[in-house]
Amino acid sequence: MGKPRIHVGLEIGTTKTVMVVAEVKPDGSVKILGLGETSSAGVRKGEIVDYPQIRACVKAALLKAEDLSDVDISSVFLSVTGPHIEGLNNRGTYRLPEGEPEIRPRHVEEVKEIASDIAIPSEHVYLHSLIRHYAVDGQPHATMPTGLMGRKLDAEFHIVHGVRTRVQNSIKCAREIPLDVDDVVFAPIASAQVVLERKWKEAGALVLDIGGGTTDYVLYVDGAILASGCIPVGGDHVTNDIHLVTHLPLSKAEQVKKTEGCASGDPEKSDGIVTVPDEGGFPDVELKRQILNDVIRMRFQETLELVKERLPQDGLVRVGKGVFLTGGSSQMAGLGELAQDVFGLPVYKPESPDVSGVHAYIKDPQYSTALGLIRYAQILEEERPNSTAFSRASGFFRSLWPFGG
Repeated sequence: MGKPRIHVGLEIGTTKTVMVVAEVKPDGSVKILGLGETSSAGVRKGEIVDYPQIRACVKAALLKAEDLSDVDISSVFLSVTGPHIEGLNNRGTYRLPEGEPEIRPRHVEEVKEIASDIAIPSEHVYLHSLIRHYAVDGQPHATMPTGLMGRKLDAEFHIVHGVRTRVQNSIKCAREIPLDVDDVVFAPIASAQVVLERKWKEAGALVLDIGGGTTDYVLYVDGAILASGCIPVGGDHVTNDIHLVTHLPLSKAEQVKKTEGCASGDPEKSDGIVTVPDEGGFPDVELKRQILNDVIRMRFQETLELVKERLPQDGLVRVGKGVFLTGGSSQMAGLGELAQDVFGLPVYKPESPDVSGVHAYIKDPQYSTALGLIRYAQILEEERPNSTAFSRASGFFRSLWPFGG
């Protein structure tokens, strides 16, 4: 039996900055030791726009996490998001040399290099190169085909890339605290590790992580990622729409959205008047519930349809399980019904992840990404040095931060 391992996940989000400290025990169980959380400032649509402000937020989250966990934190797994991040699939083919009929590890490495060698914009950098499947002489293989006889080896990878400087800004923010960055993870890939069981990935599932400023998505088919990306729209945009239509202050608009609104489109849930009390001594504000719900539904529907448009044409047909909603804004009343209308698939709100510790509230969907970073780290530990679920991305990561120190 090995020793327990401490892993730390850092999510710099539009609405909140979260640092979670967890102990992964030899039996694979996870215990949350501490959670540091602050409201984010200086982040818009998942990207840093005011560096000093968000650096202060990360520092505050670190101090809280260390205080609660009684752990001196020196490194983190860092999630990143933003509409500049894209995912695509690429296939590589390698013909074995004459006189070498058996597939050896060096042949697999060759086909990996070929499949990962794609043209991306010069200002972009690789984040992930994740194996989808191999094929030997046209026959698919879910696992590494070393030892098999064959002439032609194919590999298909899902490759995630984004604008180098925007990713580096997040890394810089952590390193100046100072914290080492163990790895950089695209946020929805992290979230999926706690939202989806392996059998659901095999059956086919779409994860939507709906936050304050972004809606991240990842689509699994046959156990591997088929598509991933980010829409720069989230729950904050719904709040702003309510503010513009009703002229309520943003804080009131957010409160009304959560307590009175519904995205389902059900006429029975749109009857009557919503009364918004005014604490300043002015008359209460009254607005039609129908107007409130229409505003909420239209923005969420637009967002979900944008995700649907970005998925491969045959992607949803191959989803055997359904759509999983997570993230803070996924708790919007009626959103499940709306998502079912848009995608034509069963919709689930995942059960609480199996973690222990005093911080039970981390099981809330708004912490899926932060907790998913812990699960991501755990998978890397379990499958090292021959990881197939994730490529370690060490070469990619060095290209993200080539400055040493």
